[in-house]
Amino acid sequence: MAPTRNSKPDKAAIICQALRRAIIEQALKPGTKLPEDALGERFGASRTIARHALGQLAAEGLVELRRNRIAVVATPSWQEARDTFDIRIELERLVVRQLAGQLDAGQIARLRAHVDAEDGARGGPDTVSIRLATEFHILLAEMTESPILIRYVSEISYRCCLILATFSRPHSSDCAISEHRALIDALEAGRVDDVMNLMHHHLEAVADRALVAPAKPRGRDIMDILAPYAEPAPVAPAGQPRVRAIMR
Repeated sequence: MAPTRNSKPDKAAIICQALRRAIIEQALKPGTKLPEDALGERFGASRTIARHALGQLAAEGLVELRRNRIAVVATPSWQEARDTFDIRIELERLVVRQLAGQLDAGQIARLRAHVDAEDGARGGPDTVSIRLATEFHILLAEMTESPILIRYVSEISYRCCLILATFSRPHSSDCAISEHRALIDALEAGRVDDVMNLMHHHLEAVADRALVAPAKPRGRDIMDILAPYAEPAPVAPAGQPRVRAIMR
């Protein structure tokens, strides 16, 4: 059967996904220019499609659209960063309040498997640890099955990755892993107040560890940076945790 129009790859979505992952993994630093023609060439898309993808990322706060159609990776101010974390804390307290005592054994196992993957990444690049830590929070939001919570937690988590790239300090994977395990234990036990407080302290600690000093700029050609992100994302093996919209 010939493919239908709906079965064709959504080039704009592919570009968005690749750029999000590149930003989360800090391959694209704040202030990096994102030329429409270079994006179109890298992903085999028109400049119009590339412009649409950049508009979507601008709506998510990851890209700034400047005069003369110049797009760059956003550079949040310190106050924007602080406000973002404050909003994220309240959103994710709501997530765990909904999930406490409501997760089945399979969901708890998926969460523990994801944290095991975080543990296995210790000693590797900080960017991988940051991505896995971000995916843990989005996985929690997905388990609420609330489209609104999934959307807003995902978007604000992406913004927090951008903040980590702007106000850089070595990522503390040991702290993140132990805090994630404590969250899972409280969720499984149904301790609503405890898990809400744990989430608050966990994200506050992430903010405290992150909001320190601006990162040093790094000069690389955008075509080279995006080369690995233009490839299709690998499919997770059966039984491994997957996160819906983000970047593996």
